[in-house]
Amino acid sequence: GSVKAGKMPEGEKMRQCKQEEEQQQKEEEREGLIEFYSSYQELFQFFCSNTTIHGAIRLVCSKKNKMKTAFWSVLFFLTFGLMYWQFGILYREYFSYPVNLNLNLNSDRLTFPAVTLCTLNPYRYSAIRKQLDQLDQITHQTLLDLYDYNMSLPQSDWSTVSTQRRSSRSLLHHVQRHPLRRQKRDNLVNLPENSPSVDKNDWKIGFVLCSANNDCFHQAYSSGVDAVREWYSFHYINILAQVPDAKALDESDFENFIYACRFNEATCDKANYTHFHHPLYGNCYTFNDNSSSLWTSSLPGINNGLSLVVRTEQNDFIPLLSTVTGARVMVHDQNEPAFMDDGGFNVRPGIETSISMRKEMTVRLGGSYSDCTEDGSDVPVQNLYSSRYTEQVCIRSCFQLNMVERCGCAYYFYPLPDGAEYCDYRKHTAWGYCYYKLLAEFKADVLGCFHKCRKPCKMTEYQLSAGYSRWPSAVSEDWVFYMLSQQNKYNITSKRNGVAKVNIFFEEWNYKTNGESPAFTVVTLLSQLGNQWSLWFGSSVLSVMELAELVLDFIAITFILAFRWFRSRQKLSPPGPPPNSQDNTAFQDEAPALSTPHRFTVEAVVTTLPSYNSLEPRGPSKDGEVGHE
Repeated sequence: GSVKAGKMPEGEKMRQCKQEEEQQQKEEEREGLIEFYSSYQELFQFFCSNTTIHGAIRLVCSKKNKMKTAFWSVLFFLTFGLMYWQFGILYREYFSYPVNLNLNLNSDRLTFPAVTLCTLNPYRYSAIRKQLDQLDQITHQTLLDLYDYNMSLPQSDWSTVSTQRRSSRSLLHHVQRHPLRRQKRDNLVNLPENSPSVDKNDWKIGFVLCSANNDCFHQAYSSGVDAVREWYSFHYINILAQVPDAKALDESDFENFIYACRFNEATCDKANYTHFHHPLYGNCYTFNDNSSSLWTSSLPGINNGLSLVVRTEQNDFIPLLSTVTGARVMVHDQNEPAFMDDGGFNVRPGIETSISMRKEMTVRLGGSYSDCTEDGSDVPVQNLYSSRYTEQVCIRSCFQLNMVERCGCAYYFYPLPDGAEYCDYRKHTAWGYCYYKLLAEFKADVLGCFHKCRKPCKMTEYQLSAGYSRWPSAVSEDWVFYMLSQQNKYNITSKRNGVAKVNIFFEEWNYKTNGESPAFTVVTLLSQLGNQWSLWFGSSVLSVMELAELVLDFIAITFILAFRWFRSRQKLSPPGPPPNSQDNTAFQDEAPALSTPHRFTVEAVVTTLPSYNSLEPRGPSKDGEVGHE
């Protein structure tokens, strides 16, 4: 039977009372300082009973029905997973940085763009006239050998023929190193030349290019016209590169090319244009390129733009370079170079060409939204042009810099970098081989120029549409040509192919601006996340805070339980043996006391680890004490 309280030893009763007082004091201190959960079960039960998240209370109310509890548990966590799946989609869309395209129509007086007009007539400049005559003689003999074609040569100063013959030996030597040849097509290589299966159409024509190590290849073309023109152009560039001062080629003949120039019904003068020389397009004139006094269109329409009458008859031209008649026009923005190969178009002789323009501006978002550049300062390519950054400026600069690095000289068509010189086969014997190899790598983007050069964030373009009519008409051509001959001293040799008229004007005052704006901002993201949270759980921002509080409480309980478990392990670990273990008198004296069931040491030994269902320390069991009557 149990021992009564009166018969309990006095020391044991005092110790038990003291433990109960300490436990009661700890409970009072805990309730007075902070109310915390004693187990995971209590934490989750309180959360599910009091949270504003829909469906959570069903986990508590149906706890007596295990099937319903399992059903609502699966449904709750499935809904939770679907919501976070939608969150992932929203975050992926946000970090893809989508944009909205904004289209605005503006109406205002417009600044007239720059207009570049070229003669399409490479000129026989006096500085290189002798070399060109020599090249024509070599080309005449080459075409006679290959095609039995007797090309007519321009008249030369026969007093200097002997001098030309002596100086042509040097040019002939270099031309013979890059001869123009015919080559059988790949599927006919093994057939003899006099085979009846081989005719003139089965030959490819091109010219041979060799490196310094005599590694040669045949630059072939399917068209004989293209091959002859490219071969002649290659030697023509070498002749141009031999001129030490490019200003020696500046032979502007504005009056003999531009017969009439009017803008807004006012006559143009020399202050309205600048001149430059293009190796293939001849003399070029850019109107309205002076930033100090730019033209402004007062009204749209053909009478309020630029009107030009130009001469298209080709005198003293180079027929192997220019195979078309007319003029080439390009409309571009100020402070941008005129790349006639890219954006230009030809004007037909004997035709009035009316070009209407529509201005269009594009403004892109930079940073994370696109890879555009504001001014090109962050592009790893040096700008060789004296103009602002454009994508074409960057691409050409990139090619030229690679040309100087790989070939040791610069291509004549592009600006000259500092410390470099233009390619000339008198100094750079293998530059042609290097150039065509590099050009193939450039087109295949092996050089990475198209990847390095990014689009500008702000750019202006002009959408053009053209209309054509015969000019002058059959009934008016007599007096028109008569006036031109009187005023401009125009010697009429071909009325129909001699002149052309160009009108360039704004079609309307409205211009379009294409802008970009972020399609998914932080506000939009928070709004979408809130919509998804409300859809799946029907709750608000405070519900999110409740969930965050649950996570923090869970972490706190985990730390507390781990700390108490660690402390209990330290108390239960046996102490080490005393220094003088030979004298065990004290142990023998306490041996009878250890057999007593009411000692605290026995209770400490049999005390188990604290349960995870309760944070309270387990006290000694009152009903578990056994004594002897």
